[in-house]
Amino acid sequence: MAARVDPARGVAAAAVLAAGALVTGALTARTARRMASPRKQRATAVLGVDLAGGTIRFAPTRDALLPGRYSFWFAEGRGHARVGAVLGVDDDGVLRELLGVDAGDLTEAREGRFNGWMWLSPESFGVPYRSERVQTTQGAVPAWVVPGGDGSRWAVLVHGRSSVRQEALRAVPALLAAGRTVLVPAYRGDGEAPVGDSARYAVTDAEWVDVESAILHALEAGANEVLLVGWSSGASIVLATAQRSRVREVITGVVLDSPVLDGARALLARGEGVPEPVARGALSLLTGPMGRLLGADGLDVRPGEAADPADLAVPVLVLQSEDDGVAPPEVAHRFAAARPDLVRLVPFVGARHTRLWNLDPDRWEGALAAWLDGDRPRLERLSAPEPASARTADPSRRAAGRRATRPRPAL
Repeated sequence: MAARVDPARGVAAAAVLAAGALVTGALTARTARRMASPRKQRATAVLGVDLAGGTIRFAPTRDALLPGRYSFWFAEGRGHARVGAVLGVDDDGVLRELLGVDAGDLTEAREGRFNGWMWLSPESFGVPYRSERVQTTQGAVPAWVVPGGDGSRWAVLVHGRSSVRQEALRAVPALLAAGRTVLVPAYRGDGEAPVGDSARYAVTDAEWVDVESAILHALEAGANEVLLVGWSSGASIVLATAQRSRVREVITGVVLDSPVLDGARALLARGEGVPEPVARGALSLLTGPMGRLLGADGLDVRPGEAADPADLAVPVLVLQSEDDGVAPPEVAHRFAAARPDLVRLVPFVGARHTRLWNLDPDRWEGALAAWLDGDRPRLERLSAPEPASARTADPSRRAAGRRATRPRPAL
């Protein structure tokens, strides 16, 4: 005789399954939104400012303890200061060098946030520059032009997602020293361009066309050759430009800082802390029809690397932190290993995503100069992996007591 099934139990089991599916679906959607949105930095409290002595004291947050030099934003983003080396860490907080205040009253600041920009415009370098408009297929976008050399060799600098042109200014002094005229354009989706002002993850398959427009602008101004430099997702944009542009024959090299070479891997990293099936489900949502509702309209994060190393035709310099929490370093190493004839990777230890220059500007600029000069012995020394002991050392201990040199006022 067949066992009787209690209808009430069946209904209860179905309800449990339905509730579980709803919870999983809600968690997946929430994870997708988090993956598609810029990460919000936690504020760091300001404990004291000594303008005359050139120091500032912070609460001991992770950002405050990082070695190097950084932008510090306060007054809800209206104030900006530049901070340098960690001078000491004690019960009273973290004492850092204060390199300068560009906007706002720092003495009134109670808290703020760090980022890697350092400078707000080319005016900070004390050299002539021009504000121009680059004509793109979507309309005119703002750009800075900083003349250098004889005007025949240009560098086009491309910032990453959720950022703007200021992110690229750290490279300007080194490129001017190398005899390059520097062009720093906006592009669609960054808030300065005429279209696409979403704060969501919006790197698509179209931004490279705007970089091509910047190259055409340089050619019209007298350029004979162009170097492309990109940060984060801007690195994948310049790679696409080098491979697909109709004027790619004038591109003589590509520099990639913290490159997002695998968009899917980068997004999955943003889902850290949730079960992998949920993170992968969130990725499927973002790349499917629901992506528009979740803030990822036009998102192109196909599995695999954004650029196939086999398609490279120009030399590439990769600057990659072994501690990058956004762009997995193993992807960059695999990319470089696939084309040792064209790709040179210089590793950094302890740097945050796109903050390699901030941690060690001498190493960053030295690698760029050696690569541009074709100085293989020096570049090979820089390309050698740093000792494991350096990777595990406490950054605050490495930085304590070390004063940073002040930025060059002019070139």
